[in-house]
Amino acid sequence: MTNELTEGDAQGVAKRTPTGTVDRMTVLNGGEAHVSDISQWSPGVNVGQPAVFSNNAYLIQHGADLMLWDTGLDDSMIDIPGGRVMAHDVRGIVKKTLASQLEEMGISPEQVTHIAFSHAHFDHVGNSRYFSGATWHVQRFEYDAMFGTNTTQLGFLPELYETMRNNPVNMLGGHHDVFGDGAVVVHATPGHTPGHQSLLVRLPDRGPVVLSGDVAHFHQNFCCRRVPLFNFDKPRSVDSMNYVDALVAREQAELWINHDKAQSETIPHAPQWIK
Repeated sequence: MTNELTEGDAQGVAKRTPTGTVDRMTVLNGGEAHVSDISQWSPGVNVGQPAVFSNNAYLIQHGADLMLWDTGLDDSMIDIPGGRVMAHDVRGIVKKTLASQLEEMGISPEQVTHIAFSHAHFDHVGNSRYFSGATWHVQRFEYDAMFGTNTTQLGFLPELYETMRNNPVNMLGGHHDVFGDGAVVVHATPGHTPGHQSLLVRLPDRGPVVLSGDVAHFHQNFCCRRVPLFNFDKPRSVDSMNYVDALVAREQAELWINHDKAQSETIPHAPQWIK
């Protein structure tokens, strides 16, 4: 098994994939990340400048199934005034819990049948414990890293996702068509972490969207192929940006960069559904 990839892979997967659509998708607020020096994410650029990152989760309806992509920061942080400093000198702030947003939409965590994370950092797996019955789609490289001996070096906090050991697991070794109709396709995009992945979602009206996770944290980094200081593998990080670029072009898709606050503010959020 390998997690090597090329731009040709993106074009090949797209050509082979059927083009079904989901019913709808909504964007949930997973908190904010406040950083004091954005140059950690873009070495040598904007040194010493603070920034605020958006942090979203995405709920996708496909027939009778609900799939959640990422779960945001831990809901319990709403009780901490001013938030809490996590890994990489990031201060996480929660102003509205994931649980309350789901409740507002009349959805219980037990209704979520599928779950996947772009990767296992604290701002993406913070509420994983709510979804113990969902089938978990995860790259083998990420799973092994999550439950391995180097979690601290990777910036992982196992206490946030320990309960996922008991979930039904669909272990992946690359790309995966979740429902078999091309409506939701996981794409392996390693580099930020060992088994980072991105998600292609085909919406019936808006069209295809690529949820790129932390392949890049904002559009300028994506366009300039800038790699954060703490990424697991710099060359593969660049490969994954190239791969996602080719996938977006081939699918004529929108690219949604999770932590790009300026872009996030232009996208409708829950309780509004996007079709």
